[in-house]
Amino acid sequence: MFGTHFYHEKIRKSVSLFGRLFNNIYVIRKNQSGGVLNQLKVPLTYAPRKKFLERIRQNTDLYTDTKVAIKLPRMSFEITQFSYDNTRQLTKLSNFKALTNDVKKRQKFYSPVPYSINFDLNVYAKSQDDALQIVEQILPTFNPQYTLTIKPFPNDYPSFKEDIPIIIGGVSFQDDFEGSLEQRRTIIYTLSFEMKIAFYGPITTGEVIRKSIADVFLQNQGANQDSDKLLESLHVTPNPTSIIGEPDSDFGFDTAIFSHDDSV
Repeated sequence: MFGTHFYHEKIRKSVSLFGRLFNNIYVIRKNQSGGVLNQLKVPLTYAPRKKFLERIRQNTDLYTDTKVAIKLPRMSFEITQFSYDNTRQLTKLSNFKALTNDVKKRQKFYSPVPYSINFDLNVYAKSQDDALQIVEQILPTFNPQYTLTIKPFPNDYPSFKEDIPIIIGGVSFQDDFEGSLEQRRTIIYTLSFEMKIAFYGPITTGEVIRKSIADVFLQNQGANQDSDKLLESLHVTPNPTSIIGEPDSDFGFDTAIFSHDDSV
């Protein structure tokens, strides 16, 4: 079962794909008359929520305008769970084939295994207005799902495409503000998502069948009492023999029948 190394980078690509969805979100701050003061692009980081909150609490200058390591608003996301999705299960014997540069060989891989990856997207802000601007730019995109189309094997199978649904599960809110007015405030919105992906096994390469031979025997009529006598052989080959064999290829077959006395 094991022993053949393969690595399609599916998890790594899924993390990158999820992150790029939220990589261009902005917050606009206005004065009392409605004029725009500034526009900020919200940074996005892959990091656990607990670790990110610890960085916020340890840095005393996060909420100033001075140039420090990080400041709010900001977003982070992380994987929270993998789970098998039996609602998308395919038969194990199904497989996908494609030709290589060598017309005599063909690549093949079997049905993928369906899984769901759960992500949490955390929005950190020091004011409700900043946090709500970010959340309201995200929610309308998911109704409740948003589907992306990718090419899982751009080099080996450039025409093979896969749909990746991303479903929003819910939004939770936390206002981390206790104590005196001088204490720093962190408003956190957590958006939960489910990404439906498929894991593929190794891609194997095998020879393309270009000649089929069927032998017809007469039972128990051979030279020995328990042997069979060869009557004829049926040979089937494609015409032309150099055909590539794409699904829409137009080609015929040559059939030849040889008696047992004929040389093949």
